[in-house]
Amino acid sequence: MVVIAFPSTSEKTISRSSLRAIFGMRLSKWPADTPVKVFVMKDDAPEHNAFSKILLQVFPHQLRLAWDRQVFSGQGQYPEQVASTQEMLFKIASIPGAIGYIKSSEVTKNVRILQIR
Repeated sequence: MVVIAFPSTSEKTISRSSLRAIFGMRLSKWPADTPVKVFVMKDDAPEHNAFSKILLQVFPHQLRLAWDRQVFSGQGQYPEQVASTQEMLFKIASIPGAIGYIKSSEVTKNVRILQIR
């Protein structure tokens, strides 16, 4: 699994804590002040499970609880859910500030891979 972003995103690396904050819907802007747009797969997708456990080092249900807390407290919103790898690639490649994840074998030149530091 790799983290992908909009191709002209100024970032090339991201810390695990920033990644957790972004996917936990607590960090809403990139360092260059561009709004972050988070895309995720469905909760039961194998890619979502692998991303959560391997890259974020949290369980998928912990992410869901964080999102629910943000939404129900009125402080945030859910990330946008995509149905397929193709949809994820399309959204990330075409929306400034977008971030998501896919299997490393499915990366195209239309997105930027962010290295986790």
